[in-house]
Amino acid sequence: MAVVGYARVSTTGQSLEIQSEQLVGAGCTKIFREKRTGTTTSGREELQRALDYVREGDVFIVCRLDRLARSLSDLQQIIDKLNAKEVGFRVLQQAIDTTRAEGRLLLHLLGAFAEFETDLRKERQLEGIAKAKAAGKYRGRPATIDPVKVAALMSDGLGASAIAKKLGISRASVYRIRTE
Repeated sequence: MAVVGYARVSTTGQSLEIQSEQLVGAGCTKIFREKRTGTTTSGREELQRALDYVREGDVFIVCRLDRLARSLSDLQQIIDKLNAKEVGFRVLQQAIDTTRAEGRLLLHLLGAFAEFETDLRKERQLEGIAKAKAAGKYRGRPATIDPVKVAALMSDGLGASAIAKKLGISRASVYRIRTE
């Protein structure tokens, strides 16, 4: 039986050190670490490696539930994978242990709250953007391609490939500007 840990932070400026120490303290002999967003499991190679690594009888541990998943569907998919392999699951800070009935109940409740929190954050962000737009303070990402420069280069007789190379943009961008 192996005790396997998984640590994740969202940004490169954050440290995995505290989670790693907690996982070692919980008896983890193997720890998978990554710096990726938790809003999806897509692109989280270390999580996938950890799930592939665990075997029947192992225990998979994370420090907090939101380090593993922020959506209930992602959480359920991960738990289903662990259950299919007969791997136990523990969350240190929320005292969840899926080898017990109350641990499975608590897991689902906290997973639902994590998803709810993410949804609230998105709503607040969209409200803030709408308010800033109404006040004329939000215009989105500034344009990186100047259509006037593209038009000037076209009038000089340059083709799309030459314009793209000169401006450091793709040919598709040149064609898109040409049709606007």
